[in-house]
Amino acid sequence: MNPKNKIDINELNTFDVKEYFFKIVDHWKLFVVTILLGLIIANIVNRVSQKTYSLNSIITVKDEQNPLFNSSTNIAFNWGGPSDKVETIMTILKSRTHNEKVVKELKYYIDYFEKGDYRKEDVYGRTPFSVTPDTSAFQLRGTFIKLDFLKNNKVEVSVDFDEDEYKLVNVKTNKTKDYIPKEENYKRIFQIGETIESPFFKFYLEKKDLLADLSGKTYFVRFNNFNSVVKKYTNIDVSTLKKGTSLIELKLDGPNKKKIEDYINTTVKILDKDQREQKIKYAVKTKQYIDTLFKVEAGNLQDIELEMGSYKKSENIYDLSVEGNSLLEELRTLDTEIQNTENKYDYYSNLDAYIRSRDQYDENIPAPALVNIDDPNISKSVGTLITLSKQKQALELTVKSSYPPLKKINEGIKVEREVLLEHIKSLKQTTLDALNNLKKQQARAASRLKTLPPKEQKLLNYQRKYTISEANYNYLKQKSYEAGTAIAANVSDIKILDKAKDIGQSPIKPKPAFNYLIGLMLGIILPLLYVVVKEALDNKIETVEEIEKMYEIPVLGVLGRNNYENRLVVFNKPNSTIAESFRALRSNIQFLFKRDNKKKNRTIVVTSSVSKEGKTMAAINMASVFAMGGKKTILLGFDLRKPKMHEEFNYDNSIGLVNYLIGEKSLEEVIVSSPVENMDFIPSGPVPPNPSEIILGEATEELFKELKEKYDYIVIDTPPVGLVADAMELFPFSDAIIYIIRQGYTEKNMPKMIDDKYKNGEVKNISYVLNDFRIKSRYGYGYGYGYGYGYGYGKYGNGYHTNDKISWLKKLKKRFNL
Repeated sequence: MNPKNKIDINELNTFDVKEYFFKIVDHWKLFVVTILLGLIIANIVNRVSQKTYSLNSIITVKDEQNPLFNSSTNIAFNWGGPSDKVETIMTILKSRTHNEKVVKELKYYIDYFEKGDYRKEDVYGRTPFSVTPDTSAFQLRGTFIKLDFLKNNKVEVSVDFDEDEYKLVNVKTNKTKDYIPKEENYKRIFQIGETIESPFFKFYLEKKDLLADLSGKTYFVRFNNFNSVVKKYTNIDVSTLKKGTSLIELKLDGPNKKKIEDYINTTVKILDKDQREQKIKYAVKTKQYIDTLFKVEAGNLQDIELEMGSYKKSENIYDLSVEGNSLLEELRTLDTEIQNTENKYDYYSNLDAYIRSRDQYDENIPAPALVNIDDPNISKSVGTLITLSKQKQALELTVKSSYPPLKKINEGIKVEREVLLEHIKSLKQTTLDALNNLKKQQARAASRLKTLPPKEQKLLNYQRKYTISEANYNYLKQKSYEAGTAIAANVSDIKILDKAKDIGQSPIKPKPAFNYLIGLMLGIILPLLYVVVKEALDNKIETVEEIEKMYEIPVLGVLGRNNYENRLVVFNKPNSTIAESFRALRSNIQFLFKRDNKKKNRTIVVTSSVSKEGKTMAAINMASVFAMGGKKTILLGFDLRKPKMHEEFNYDNSIGLVNYLIGEKSLEEVIVSSPVENMDFIPSGPVPPNPSEIILGEATEELFKELKEKYDYIVIDTPPVGLVADAMELFPFSDAIIYIIRQGYTEKNMPKMIDDKYKNGEVKNISYVLNDFRIKSRYGYGYGYGYGYGYGYGKYGNGYHTNDKISWLKKLKKRFNL
């Protein structure tokens, strides 16, 4: 391959979709296991998890004024003006005060449980009995009280104390006190119907069906912290179905559908009741105010009528003259206007004082219609102040003063208050001017009384008083009737469109399909991540393609994995696949020598980067395959530092090459015959202190000269070139250099040194051999190497050689290097 086309080692770490696909397929067993495990875990989660249900209710809020309460003609209890009634109702439903009422109504500070398969299950609404705590006593808080129902209408009450100190709570006052148990396990038997009492609880237990036999059944009761229960239910989900509408949805989640249903419906019921009572409260106060004025005016009218009747009788005057009647009519009109104007002025003054004296406003102030005021600005401003005040009161129950919406409401109250006070000031001045003008007209009309006889003047004054009092009497009577009608016609602003109801809703948690999907996804993603991370961190050489992409040195062959304990597989297992791969390698080497016109006395050096790459095993079997092919072959153990070759022949290493090279022994004395016909070997001998110096000695050259005269092939097992220089010192004596690379073991940068020397012309006649090769996937890399590199064409099992099957025990031993 052209050097310009070689790929840098780091570039091989880039993502290759096809390559990763085949590697993922190669791990299919891992995917099967993790997917099955994920689905099993999902199944366990679905069965063990607490089921949670969700119920809802929909209500609508009317935000309109009763037509009987029109401020222009009748009494107005609803001030009108812009209203955020929906927002107010939503805030009330989530407020602590409101939810306290609901919790007390339903007694949700008491929990009922029954033992389930995985936990104690909430059985509210399904118990055949009820518990009523004695409100004068303290109850054990937050701990299960076990109730075992026995025969003869008896119940065994027991408590397991596993802590040193407990809390007792009074369910009425919410006061608590400490309690230190005197016994580890409390157990007593009581008669159903009598008070169940101990130092840490006192309650009454009643059967719902007096004739029911509860013997053999077991339940648990728990008294909870009232404030904690209330806080839990203030989290009820309250929202409008659509922005800007008066439709409100209440939604609550929990493990017991009956408990959710009762809470939602009761919270709406109490809200409706409170809203009715509030409206009635303000209406009744206004009617009481009217009725008080009416009684006073009725007394005044009666007194004036008696006085006028007595005067007519005593003075024998029963009617006015024409002039007197004309003057009376004029004064009546002026008197009525003056009184109305004075009432308006007084109302403005009282309203001004009321607004200035506080910063929180309610509907206790009488409506302006009572004094015939029909000013839309007054109604609008006061209505706005009352609405904002209600919102403020509701929010202050649940939020801090720094809450932005609350700060905005306070600012709105301040602005509206200043606008209203300024408007009242203007109205007071206008009213005062009108009053002064009317009084002047009245004074002019009154001066004309002097023209009438004295008796007629007095009767006219009686008539004036009677007329004014009668008008006030009739007016207040009409207003009292309207107020009574308004009270009787009072309807709730809350209308229930859909009650909360158990209609067989499925649980919202757990979600079986979703959990199975998550289990499936995790079963895929986790092994996928494992493969990706593993491959990303893997810097080992795996394929011939990688070698060819990275290096200039050609690949001569591929040797398969040795599944046998003995390394001399060519001799001991001649029909094995790996023996066939060595024969294929022999053919490639012979072709190499033929190409170079090297016909005899061929010397082959076998080396590698580091230890454990299989160079010794390769050298032994290469020598064996040449010998078994009829070539006289000798194997030299030139790994003088860590000799291993002699172990494969069960030979003593006390005499060998070292003895010959240092002149202690002759060549004939160190040559040993092997079990393989035509093959001899020379072990390395004792480990010398200076291997390099010995190899560089003149004896080495003499050694090869003598051996070439006797043998056709010389195969040399050398130390790894990546560790010491011994092997390179033998390169000049070789005709071919075989550089072993072990699949999945040799790191990608290790052969770089020898490849650089090859490119620089320092090393020649060198080839790579990929050792310990396994076809990791029938879909992926490595398929078909047998034809190109001498490995695998026997794998078809057609009788040319045996199939290299290995037992699971041997695989296990190999896997863990046993």
